[in-house]
This record gives sequence, structure tokens and C-alpha cells, in this order.
Amino acid sequence: MKLSVIILNYNVRYFLELCVLSVLKATENIEAEVIVIDNHSSDDSCAMMKSRYPQVRLIENHENSGFPKGNNIGVAQAKGEYLCILNPDTVVAEDTFSKVLAFAGDQDDFGIAGVKLIDGTGHFLPESKRGVPTPWVAFTKIFGLYKIAPKAFGKYYAMHLNENQSGKADILVGAFMLMKRDLYNELGGFDENCFMYADDIDLSYRASLLRKQNYYFHNTSVIHYKGESTVKDAVYMKHFRDFLNFFYTKHFKKSVFFDVMAQAGAFYFSLVKTVQGKPKPKVKPEHILLISEDDLLRRRLEAHYGFTIGMAASVTAQTFSENRNIQLVFDNHFVDFRTIIAAFEMGKGKSVTFRIIPQGADFMIGSDSSSDRGEVIRLPK
Repeated sequence: MKLSVIILNYNVRYFLELCVLSVLKATENIEAEVIVIDNHSSDDSCAMMKSRYPQVRLIENHENSGFPKGNNIGVAQAKGEYLCILNPDTVVAEDTFSKVLAFAGDQDDFGIAGVKLIDGTGHFLPESKRGVPTPWVAFTKIFGLYKIAPKAFGKYYAMHLNENQSGKADILVGAFMLMKRDLYNELGGFDENCFMYADDIDLSYRASLLRKQNYYFHNTSVIHYKGESTVKDAVYMKHFRDFLNFFYTKHFKKSVFFDVMAQAGAFYFSLVKTVQGKPKPKVKPEHILLISEDDLLRRRLEAHYGFTIGMAASVTAQTFSENRNIQLVFDNHFVDFRTIIAAFEMGKGKSVTFRIIPQGADFMIGSDSSSDRGEVIRLPK
């Protein structure tokens, strides 16, 4: 078997349904298996999986065992030559795995590969590629120095590569990590003692200690609805400090400099959040355009929104130039994921939001910023 896709789920039933659908379409021409591990969700994630995707192996944990242990449980049952650790709030294109596997096969020193992650508005997520977070590198990240002088201070986000440039990157993000199963087992998988947020950094770094090279691969884009917030607060800073202290203690030595600096950062960001106040409310779209040929679906959307909805067979650059504050709703029965993801990237930075109706589903999913997971809307019958 070529590939095992490992998806750890906890209480994101609708995102999981969309994710698994995209994965199954992306593995149709690959000898692959999909393994979903559920960390004792209280929603109906498991019932949905059994009903809609009986061909997918489902592991039901009786407790929330955390990210490292949950993934290790799934990998223990995997049979693929390669593994892909994948978050349940992602959407892959139909050619994502074939492209990444081909890239991985061309590397003699292959360790782990990550891909170009975008948020629900089509914007690139900089955590797609990162450097080893030494105390100085972490300092430049916390205080935003990488924004001022990317060449001098851009190591945290591996800014020696731009988002459209594949190449070597020390650290990959756990939302999408592809590697050989033998390497994962040699590393002992994710460290189950890892503090929150440290697991992917730790695994990436340990791969490099075995003289394996990690890569950022830009030639496929994957939607990741749970992006990294651009506004940090004291709680975030505490987690950031704790996971880096874990990393330093394990691999180097605890950094007094970083601990003091991180506490100052926590105070700084709490002040910033106080000045900024509450987040601005979401702006409702003035126009809805359904990308489909299903008139019944259009009428169902009109029943939800209460106004007339347009319909088109495709998205072009003219779609964005002619409309402001528009929401594009993609019917996945009519439009494939690769086309949807391309439209997200085409519309980034414009007055547009996106929603996806998964094939065979009665709901739509979308997110209007990288700082929140977004929303799920059930469609009227």
C-alpha cells in the first residue's frame, strides 16, 4: 500500500465530513487507506462516519488522548509506505497526494513534507513552513520583527522561501505532514509528553537529527480552516512560552532569556488587545453567487438567505471585478475541490467570502478570517 492518511478528530463533525470527502476523492487513483481516530467526541462524528463513510477505518477512543497519542494510535494500524498526518479541518485537492508523493519520491534525503496551506479566505498561512524556534528566532516572531525586515528576521516562517517556492524548511505544521511510515516509527512517532503546540515542531526537529531533510512543497494548496490568529493575547503567549520551554528543555537547555522575553511579550499583547477592543462583527454579504447548475439548490439557498441568489457555471477574474462584498457558494457536486481551492486563491484580498456545500451533504462550510474556525450552515430541505 502506498499511502495511509491519518485524521485525528475531536468534535468537528461537519469539517470532518468535508475533509474525508476530499481525501477519498484525492486517493481514488492511489493505493491508499484512510484512518480516522476519534478522541471521544461528544457530537455525532462517529455516527456520521459509520453512515457516510463505512469504507474508512474508524478508531473510537474512549477518552480525549490528545494529538500525539491519538495520531500514534492511528499510525500503529497503518499499512502504507507513506503516512500523511492531516487535520480534520482541512480540504485537499484531487491531485494533492499524487503531487506530494511524486515530490517525496524524487528526494534522496527525504524526511517530512508540508504543503501550501491557505485559510478560508484564500490567504497563505505562514506557518506552512518554519525554522527551528531558537530563543532569538522566537523573539523576532513574537514582536513581529519578521514583518519589518523579512530577510534579516524571517527565519521563524522560513522566509528564505516565498509561498510559491518549494525548498528545504526545518519545521512543518501538523495540519499536513507527509513522511515515510518507517521514519515515523524510527522516531517513535509524536512525543506523547509534548505540551500543546510543540508536537509538530518536535517531530520535525527529530527528523533533522537523523540527517533527514524536511521540505515545503508549494505546488498544491490545501485549505486549513483553523488558521493562526493575527492578534495574539496573554493566553496565547503563555501557551507559546510553555511549548517552547518544553522544546528547549528537551533538545537544548531552558532559556532564561526567552522566558523573561516571553513574559514581556504576554504583557505587551494583552495591552494590544485591550487597545484594539472587541473583534469587529462579520459583514454580511450583499450578493450571493452559487457556482452550480442545480436550480433546486439555488431555491434552497434563497429560502435560507431570504433574497434572490445568482447562479453561474464558473468563476473568472471578472466575477471579482464586477462584484463587491460577494459570497461565492460552491456546489461540490458540480465543482471539484481543485477548482474551488483555485478560486479561493484567485479571490484573496478582494471583497469576497467563500462557502462549500460538500457533495451529498445538506450543509455548507466557510470561514471569513484566519483567526476563527468559521461557520456551518444547515440548508433548508
